[in-house]
Amino acid sequence: MASAKVSAEDKIKFAMTILTTIVNDAAVPRNIRRAAAMALTYLRDTRLSPGVRAANAIGALDEVSQANMPLHARTKIWQVLSMLETIKD
Repeated sequence: MASAKVSAEDKIKFAMTILTTIVNDAAVPRNIRRAAAMALTYLRDTRLSPGVRAANAIGALDEVSQANMPLHARTKIWQVLSMLETIKD
């Protein structure tokens, strides 16, 4: 059974899809949506390598306070973080 290797760009695209759902979710507090939007901006910057883009996005998402975060948003952010942490240059 061959395992398909997922490219860094595919991981970034999937992370961007998840972050877009967070940005567009009115049930998510504004500060969390703002951090997700900032992470999206970092991921869209194709002038940088995938590893740097992922690290910048992780930094933006790590600054979010999880005290007022809804569970569904927290789960999505953890999913994005764990996916982005696998991207290396």
